[in-house]
Amino acid sequence: MGSRGDTPRAPQAAGGRGDHSAAHARVAVLLLLGGVLAPLIAAGLRSVLWVLAGIAGLTLAAVGVWWVLAHTGVVRVVGAFLSVAAPVTVLALYATAGLLGPALVSLGLLALAVVTARRALAPPPSSCEQVAPAPHCPWVLMNRRSGGGKVDRFRLADKARAAGCRVHVLDPGQDVTALARQAVADGADLLGVAGGDGTQALVADVAARHDVPFAVIPAGTRNHFALDLGLDRDDPVAALEALTGGTEIRVDLGYAADRVFVNNASFGTYASVVNDPAYRGAKARTVWQTLPGLLTGEDAPALRMTANGRRVTNLQALLVSNNPYGRAIDMAHPGRRERLDSGLLGVACVRVGSTAQAARLASRPRSGGLVRLSAGEVTVETDTATMPVGIDGEHVVLPCPVVCRSAPGALRVRVPRRRSRGPRTQGPAADWPRVARLALGRQAAPPGGTARPFTAGEFQGRCSIRGLTHGGRVGSVVDRTRKLPRTIASAVHHRLLPHPQRAMSTGQSTVAR
Repeated sequence: MGSRGDTPRAPQAAGGRGDHSAAHARVAVLLLLGGVLAPLIAAGLRSVLWVLAGIAGLTLAAVGVWWVLAHTGVVRVVGAFLSVAAPVTVLALYATAGLLGPALVSLGLLALAVVTARRALAPPPSSCEQVAPAPHCPWVLMNRRSGGGKVDRFRLADKARAAGCRVHVLDPGQDVTALARQAVADGADLLGVAGGDGTQALVADVAARHDVPFAVIPAGTRNHFALDLGLDRDDPVAALEALTGGTEIRVDLGYAADRVFVNNASFGTYASVVNDPAYRGAKARTVWQTLPGLLTGEDAPALRMTANGRRVTNLQALLVSNNPYGRAIDMAHPGRRERLDSGLLGVACVRVGSTAQAARLASRPRSGGLVRLSAGEVTVETDTATMPVGIDGEHVVLPCPVVCRSAPGALRVRVPRRRSRGPRTQGPAADWPRVARLALGRQAAPPGGTARPFTAGEFQGRCSIRGLTHGGRVGSVVDRTRKLPRTIASAVHHRLLPHPQRAMSTGQSTVAR
């Protein structure tokens, strides 16, 4: 494409970006000090004892939750009582001592301090948006059964046809992948889907393999992919603009063996529950009946995961996501992915096999019961020949071991020009020494080098260099940039590949094309 519609829209040169970051850092430090001082002012050194009482209550509540999930009968009843009584008792003790208010204020200030610190360390938005020309022959697949009938309720098929699109309404039993391939063979230059995440992933794979733009119309039940693209899930009609123009961005795809996913692939407990034939008809009852055996019984999965040279064993559950999910402390975007173009998979592992491990996880989150990391490739193993996997909510069975990989920038996505919000970079986990240096006016360089805003020329180069990631290893992008001007190579190294050392150390992240 060489028309004016192909010019990337570079972000405005934010001369005050450093000032805003320093201001956020100062606010974060003040909030942190306030969170520490609030209980000290209210109770003096006795506040240390009250903190220990709070940790004890949280630990007992975690033990109760574990008994509810992993046991049946009387133990489950006792666990339910303990999970409620422990925190209520702690709150009552705090209220009796007149410390409930200071405790809540302290927790609120500490949570805000972490969010503000991450905002201070966040780099500028990195996605390239191109004004997209109107397609000549757009094709849209619509699933009437998704989302409780959103396709019919919003008259999406009629409105898409009025916009000049070829519309195929999915019938039961039809092969989604075959339909999308046939549409490309018939000349479609844009593929769209009005349906759930599972259907979107299948068509997205075809679009990526043929380098055809892809449009998402959020007509499913959850549509997490649409949410992280910044689309309004309650207004699927607004997404139809992408079928006739809009802007174009590049995002990653994830693969579990040969199966594509736009959100995540889950292994272990959740995948086994979904595999139960009774799950579709009685979800809650099936979960309560099968969880004890999956967590502590003979049916408990024993997963092994290898990523970045690190091996973790005896896992009950494992989630591999297309780009990492935000942390729970990020109250602005819980369960959201901060970006969709990092070229990395997010990994979250749970290893809790006993009451003692559940208690340690509650009192010491870094005790090893919960492991989070990012990697270009993840290998999942078990002792069986096959394993159930939940891919974007759909159940499949894959042969062991399962190799999950990221395909960086593999998918061209058309989105409306006016979106409610897109993936927003919130920054890494709060690094308080860096935050303190930034608050004092010193340069808080990110790990691995310094960063600076793009010039317009560098931004244009970065958008064109995106295509290099389709050739093979992520690390090879850095090698190929040696022939480019040093400024553009620096931009690629620090912006396009946020974790180049980690990507090159694995040396395994390939693109499925």
